[in-house]
Amino acid sequence: MLLSMTGYGRAFKQAGEKEFSVEIKSLNSKEKDIRLKYPANYKEKDIEIRNIISEIADRGKIDLLLSVKTNGAEDSMYLDRPLFKKYYKELASLCEELDIEKQNLMQAIVRMPNVVTANDGTVDDAEWTLVKATIQEALDALSKYRSDEGASLYSEFKKRTEIILELLGSVDGFEAERIARMREKLFTLLDDNLPSDKIDKNRFEQELIFYIEKFDITEEKLRLKLNCNYFLDELCSTEKVKGRKLNFICQEIGREINTLGSKANHHDLQKIVVQMKDELEKIKEQLANVV
Repeated sequence: MLLSMTGYGRAFKQAGEKEFSVEIKSLNSKEKDIRLKYPANYKEKDIEIRNIISEIADRGKIDLLLSVKTNGAEDSMYLDRPLFKKYYKELASLCEELDIEKQNLMQAIVRMPNVVTANDGTVDDAEWTLVKATIQEALDALSKYRSDEGASLYSEFKKRTEIILELLGSVDGFEAERIARMREKLFTLLDDNLPSDKIDKNRFEQELIFYIEKFDITEEKLRLKLNCNYFLDELCSTEKVKGRKLNFICQEIGREINTLGSKANHHDLQKIVVQMKDELEKIKEQLANVV
């Protein structure tokens, strides 16, 4: 089973006057990168939240947003009266000294740092249990999203790899013609540049065999087939994290296709190689999203 690195999950719960919502978004990344945003009083839970996420996230960039809303407005805000008085005393004195009106002083002080703050309070066990359940629910939604995306990627990879194997099977039809063309081309080249009585037929056949061996693609075809089948096997493996391994196999597939192209020496065979490369690129583009 494949898992996509991209996904989204959301969950919502309510207890008393408090509403809890969790949003989780994941994007592709070579390494695991977890970024959290939560109310200040949840800072002590940072490591525990990361551990919960790490249970389902081995790769990817994951953003979690935890929001806590208190419906009771009288309890949600806190006015620091001593600080407010201190600001007022200092600013009022400055206004008198500079002969400035005091009419907007109240509004200005309210906007000063730490005068009015959110009364988050402490996180008790009951609230934390509910928040953990909300996080887990959002993670379950994220996992389903990634699993569904992974199923689509599996179908795409299987289809493209099978096309490459099908194209590889069509190479055999050009083998005999390819060798015959190569032999004819070399003989014509000799015939055009040397008198026929100067050509040693036996030596020519020996050199032709040597030349043909340099352009033999039997080994490349075999390795390409094996690597494609290996790729298909890994798609079905039970490993949870397989993106890197699949990427390494893709590199090997690309290496064999390139060697096949360099040895092709045949127009129709070159066209097949180009088609193989096109299918492989489509695989690589989507492979960056696999966990």
